[in-house]
Amino acid sequence: MHIVHSESSCGWGGQEIRMLEEAAGMLARGHRVTLLCPPEARIYEEAARSGVPAVALPIARKGLAGLRALRAWLANVRCDVLNSHSSTDSWLAALALLGMNPRPALVRTRHISAAIPDNIATRWLYQSATRRIVTTGERLREQLIRDNRFRAETIVSVPTGIDLARFAPADRAQAKLRLGLDPAQACVGIVATLRSWKGHRYLVEAFASLKQKDARLLLVGNGPGWDNLKQQVAQLGLVARVLMPGNQADVVPWLQALDVFALPSYANEGVPQALMQAMAVGVPVVSTSVGSIDELVRHEETGLMVPPRDADALRAAIERLLGEPALGERLAQAARAWVSSRYSRERMLDRMEAVFRSVAA
Repeated sequence: MHIVHSESSCGWGGQEIRMLEEAAGMLARGHRVTLLCPPEARIYEEAARSGVPAVALPIARKGLAGLRALRAWLANVRCDVLNSHSSTDSWLAALALLGMNPRPALVRTRHISAAIPDNIATRWLYQSATRRIVTTGERLREQLIRDNRFRAETIVSVPTGIDLARFAPADRAQAKLRLGLDPAQACVGIVATLRSWKGHRYLVEAFASLKQKDARLLLVGNGPGWDNLKQQVAQLGLVARVLMPGNQADVVPWLQALDVFALPSYANEGVPQALMQAMAVGVPVVSTSVGSIDELVRHEETGLMVPPRDADALRAAIERLLGEPALGERLAQAARAWVSSRYSRERMLDRMEAVFRSVAA
């Protein structure tokens, strides 16, 4: 098949990473894959590094220029499936395909749990123009059926899969040494784009009152919340104990160095890749029941769950994991087994390939 992905967002995070992982996997399986995105988007540069062919089109915003460019490209290049990923490119794709014959099947992937408007236009986009909706978690699928009354048979959940050979347990002390960290110090951390709804500020607040005063906090990633977090860290007198190394090309060593991984998100989550990766490397995790997170973290079984925006509950959970190594080890082993059985990269590729074949038939 020729599978085309469209992405209007110029941001960078789990959505874009999944898209490139999926595209690279389909290329390896012998399919032809093309990415359509704005020339200024980071994914355009990252696609080249991943070996994914990318075409720059002016689709960052809704407008005639983007619509005409997309329609012209689709009219000149035969493809079997057009997989859109954000609101803007989904609308542009649906409108560009109007009246086109033959035309590719439109698949819309929903990566986050943000609410979708309940109106006639949106219903047309999702239920008439789109052949299949893919969500990255079952809770997101249930949300569309419940809140938007979309037909259940048009929606399928295909969680992101990870490379379990790459995200594997390692000696924690050695991982800390490789990063220049003290093996004797406990490390609490998060790997995520610095967006408000990831809940970094609640993690910093929780860390400030942690009774383990020799612990370190690792905030791995970059994003629009950088300046606010730096200011919060300084105001709480935590500069010497908080490390903000920015984006990392390889996050595996950072995950392997952690004693506790925390993701205190309060909105918009699907099944977060970083949380899945932490579980795969054998780190005990703390998170919140947002989006499809509870499909990964089962309280007291594969991790600990706390209410969103509750720094005190988050602190208590982190203290518990740091203070009870046997509990952390039990949860981490169960989490690794859970992720291994359900969230492999090959499983994701199998299921997406089946979706694409079904709509292209």
